[in-house]
Amino acid sequence: MAAAISLIGAPTDIGAGSLGARMGPEAMRVAGLQAALERHGLQVEDLGNLAGPPNPWQPPVDGYRHLDAVVAWNQAVHDAMLAALQRQRLPILLGGDHCLGLGSISAVARHCRATGKKLRVLWLDAHADFNTNSLTPSGNIHGMPVACLCGLGPQALIGMSGQVPALNPKWIRQIGIRSVDPGEKRLVHQTGLEVFDMRYIDEMGMRHTMELALATLDAQTHLHVSFDVDFLDPPIAPGVGTTVPGGPTYREAQLCMEMIADTGRLGSLDVMELNPALDVRNQTAELAVDLIESLFGKSTLMRA
Repeated sequence: MAAAISLIGAPTDIGAGSLGARMGPEAMRVAGLQAALERHGLQVEDLGNLAGPPNPWQPPVDGYRHLDAVVAWNQAVHDAMLAALQRQRLPILLGGDHCLGLGSISAVARHCRATGKKLRVLWLDAHADFNTNSLTPSGNIHGMPVACLCGLGPQALIGMSGQVPALNPKWIRQIGIRSVDPGEKRLVHQTGLEVFDMRYIDEMGMRHTMELALATLDAQTHLHVSFDVDFLDPPIAPGVGTTVPGGPTYREAQLCMEMIADTGRLGSLDVMELNPALDVRNQTAELAVDLIESLFGKSTLMRA
């Protein structure tokens, strides 16, 4: 695991169905993310915020809301993430809505091809984000990034990594899923995505879930974690625009992050959909910082 970290803010809610995620990066900073990471001996640079078009708040066109602006924001994210990876730093993307996972993971996929690494993506989310313009009820592109990464979407988004598809669906593990639209459900099944939904976690436990999700990682694997804050149970994380009851508890989320840290393979991270306008005294941002600390090795006791 790299000890040099770059924080990259992407203050936009361009792909979301509610306003406010554009304030997420600052809420993370106010919650003390940089200092928290530095306490663990990590060298952290904050690159500030990326710039992009404002949110015009328009209705969908051909099943997509704000497509051109979404492309512009994702290209900016792609370029910033790739530059950090090429400097051998571990980038943390501070969102912003989850459509930005498309630019982020496209950059990681491009970097892995260039360096001969295998890629594993953990998608921690209440939603599968596997809609297409013909399936989406809303046209909000934050419900489409995984589908786009798998080659299902407009050319301007699916080609961002330099290869279509950017990801083989077999490289993705989705964890915490509990809200999937009807047409999306069929597409997830047809594509063969590996999904550990909340029923699976309830029945088998978070430890078993993460053992499977992290199986076969080796020294040649780059692990990318895309963490949508709505992954968490809403009572502990109210500051998101798309809350779904019944998510992982605080302890389940901590175990998830600690087991990722134990692999030593984390190479890049997205923290998405934090919406301070819906939060209570910044508690969701503070919880996110706490969980990110665990991703980088915070634990109660010294572990072998």
